[in-house]
Amino acid sequence: MPDVWIGFSPEDRRRYWWRNGIVTFALAGVMVAMSLSAQGSVGWWLVGVFGVFCVAVVFGAISSIYGRVLITPTGLEFHTFLKKRSIPWSEVADIERRSRVLRSGIWWDLRVVRVNRRPLTVPGTFTNRTWDAELERKQAVIQERWSRAIGG
Repeated sequence: MPDVWIGFSPEDRRRYWWRNGIVTFALAGVMVAMSLSAQGSVGWWLVGVFGVFCVAVVFGAISSIYGRVLITPTGLEFHTFLKKRSIPWSEVADIERRSRVLRSGIWWDLRVVRVNRRPLTVPGTFTNRTWDAELERKQAVIQERWSRAIGG
């Protein structure tokens, strides 16, 4: 079977960029306000800490929006903004759908549960749609490939 990429469509990327763009713009506004009102070394220290936080938020957004997973006969290859990681099928214990309740609503994503290691969120799978056919399709593809690889 050919390798399969799991990630967001261009329309979904654009939609999530709008949401993250508003948050990034708000954080930049807070940074400017903090830097204009900073007095003394403690004030600038807080501006610096907040700036590092803002950079982490932006990198996290880029990684979650542009991250993808390549499904191969040997396992999963996670391709994110900062790194690439391979997970062999023998290390996968389950593919689960997880929900998280946030102020902005309920969000779902897929996670790879690994044997004796921490689970990893599959990039390109988070959504806030209750019954998202695309998320169901992605989960079915991953589970089918995993089932074939382990002979089940």
